[in-house]
Amino acid sequence: MPRFLLHRLLHGALSILGASIIIFVISRLSGDPILLLLPNDAPASVIAAMRADLGLDRPLWTQYLIFLQHALTGDFGRSYRWQMPALKLILDRLPATIELASCGLLFSVAIALPIGVLSAVHRGGWIDRIGRLFAMLGQAMPAFWVGLLLILVFAIKLDWLPAFGQGGPSHVILPAIALGWYPVAAQTRVIRSAMLDVLDSDHIRLARALGTPERQIVWKYALRNAAIPLLTMLGVYFAGMLGGSFVVETIFAWPGVGRTVVEAVFSRDFPVVQAGVLFTAILFVASNLLVDLSYGLVDPRIRDAR
Repeated sequence: MPRFLLHRLLHGALSILGASIIIFVISRLSGDPILLLLPNDAPASVIAAMRADLGLDRPLWTQYLIFLQHALTGDFGRSYRWQMPALKLILDRLPATIELASCGLLFSVAIALPIGVLSAVHRGGWIDRIGRLFAMLGQAMPAFWVGLLLILVFAIKLDWLPAFGQGGPSHVILPAIALGWYPVAAQTRVIRSAMLDVLDSDHIRLARALGTPERQIVWKYALRNAAIPLLTMLGVYFAGMLGGSFVVETIFAWPGVGRTVVEAVFSRDFPVVQAGVLFTAILFVASNLLVDLSYGLVDPRIRDAR
């Protein structure tokens, strides 16, 4: 187990390092932030002084090494737009993103789990056909389209729920559904496939031969064995929701990390973009590591093998 953990930590560190290089280079391809920070008629001496003050006058590789050195101590620089430490800004917006991602994940699991299990139990029946059709439609509908459709129907036409902003529990319903809609389709298919494999296994046949109630076989024994691929998907999707919710946050004006990074991209705020993307990468790696470690809790055979 310690060797496995060390191996995963090393891979995670290399992934974060690679992400830091990519976002550092790509962010600077968006243009010169000095052009947005100073008026068009600013003197050349003022432009040069500000570029030197921000460290943008040095070679790109030198800028990266300085950034990496400071990032290891938690210093991602100061935001050009918000005039505050970039990491503090991201941490201030993180609770809103965690709230949205958690609600989106809960919505997707609450819908996908019963549909996937019932589709496997009633293989070939009308429940299975509806479940597969639902999964296919879900994967064909992008989050931004679902979000706009939800706003049009439930916020504008019916006036049941608010269309934007963060407030009470009603504010998170529409963005959570929009964010969790696509994972519902993928999770349904994974659960159905895993359940079909488990239901055809020898120990399930033995349990049925011994007269174990079908409800207990399905929801206790079969589902527990089929939960490993679901755990992997949940960890990946939760991390993806934390870092990939910028479309939903922008549509619903949700004050999270994704919307902040989008605004920082348009204002060429390099420190905020780098802090937001790297922090998300760290959360993604940590989430996958926790998923790997949780396998042993679900299936003791995996724990013993490690």
